[in-house]
Amino acid sequence: MSSGPTVIRDVRALLLIVPAGLLGVGLAWLLTAGPAPAEGAVRVLADGLGATVLGLAALPRLHERLSPPWRMLAALAGVWCVTEFVVLVFEAAEVVGVPTRRLSAEQFGTFLTEISGGQVGIAILVATAAVAGYSTLAFRGGESASTDLVLVFAAVAVALRPITGHMSQQPFGSVLAAVHALAAAAWFGLLIALALVIRTRGEWAVTLPRYSAVALPLIGVVAATGVVNGLIRLGGLGPLLDTGYGRIMLAKTTVLAGLLALGWWWRRTWVRRAADHRMDATGSLRRAVLEVTVMAVAFGLAATLAVTA
Repeated sequence: MSSGPTVIRDVRALLLIVPAGLLGVGLAWLLTAGPAPAEGAVRVLADGLGATVLGLAALPRLHERLSPPWRMLAALAGVWCVTEFVVLVFEAAEVVGVPTRRLSAEQFGTFLTEISGGQVGIAILVATAAVAGYSTLAFRGGESASTDLVLVFAAVAVALRPITGHMSQQPFGSVLAAVHALAAAAWFGLLIALALVIRTRGEWAVTLPRYSAVALPLIGVVAATGVVNGLIRLGGLGPLLDTGYGRIMLAKTTVLAGLLALGWWWRRTWVRRAADHRMDATGSLRRAVLEVTVMAVAFGLAATLAVTA
């Protein structure tokens, strides 16, 4: 079992997810040579928080003895709600056609009440606030509280914007977009949840193989739906190099290919050793931090892809 200070230091290393996600946004900006990616930066934070909340809520399904981390869920869901509000402000400014700092309260109110994107944003805020409120109540004494409700609201919040985005105009586009978003959030969020919660060699031995078993199909779904969505949006292979959207898609696909290779290597080394109790908790935690940091770069590219015309 890891020593306390070492574990705390390694868990804090998860904060690398933030600059890694912003690095992905910055790379996407370089590939498009467009305006400063402020909306993409906020979007990747919201997407990362949503994935983490989803992963924490799903974690007890990997190990029945793990209690839901209600305090952590409540705090992260609260921050998620705030970032989703900021995303909504950026969306309203874009629709109105003014810089964010010049968006008036009246214009923002009109966007929320009369534009479908604003109404979707309100639904997302309600869902994230519900997760935060329920988790707070559960932490304060809900012994019989279940994460099922959290999973439902978190999944709805994660999928709502992709469902109603540009892919909704294509046949089965909404389904593909929702499946892509949920698979990516589960793949990313579950590993973050493991790194945040698991503390012993024995817990890693049980949960890591179970995560590995679901991670492979999840990344397969992410890759397949992402390629299909991108090709539909671009209208073929030609614009892959000629458009900013296509170049970001290529960069994201490259990162995903690297993650597939890393996942294959982990299954042959890390997962086997952890399952046989031949790796301590610190070693597993450090490998999890490395992988989610690379995942965050892909999330940053995806977040910018979502706001790129």
